[in-house]
Amino acid sequence: MYHPAEKNFYLRRNFEKEYDVSGTPFLSELCDPEDADNLIIYGHHMSSGKMFAALDRYKSEEFYQEHPIIQYSTLHGKEQYQIIAAFAVPVYTGHDFEYYSFTKAENAEDYLEFVKECKKRSYYDIGYTARYGDKLITLSTCEYSHKNGRIVVVGCKINTNELK
Repeated sequence: MYHPAEKNFYLRRNFEKEYDVSGTPFLSELCDPEDADNLIIYGHHMSSGKMFAALDRYKSEEFYQEHPIIQYSTLHGKEQYQIIAAFAVPVYTGHDFEYYSFTKAENAEDYLEFVKECKKRSYYDIGYTARYGDKLITLSTCEYSHKNGRIVVVGCKINTNELK
């Protein structure tokens, strides 16, 4: 996973840092991958169905039922995240839900407020939630029913064999 120092560096660059209209999925520059409560990953919504285009399919609860887990692989290993919310939201409006700013909770109240806001916006009640201290992952891509729209899928790291 690329973690650029420069915001949106990989939005239009490939693994070799060369120009590529498809870009490369990348970790938000606000995230410290070792310490973040919430890893935010951006990727393009390609009309070919590649990259993060499949996130759009989470509008359907049936799709979620078939794909409830996010698989996240790094050089350090593989992790799984139970999806807890999927929603669309406009961004950069001055009064939007700034999910893209939440990487580290100030305290339990801050963390639980973020989770509550995600679940409130979710297309459907998923039935799982996160508790303070659980690691989160947020996948984000463009969504075209809103001006500056994003589709957002949030997952909670599975730490045991039991899901919450």
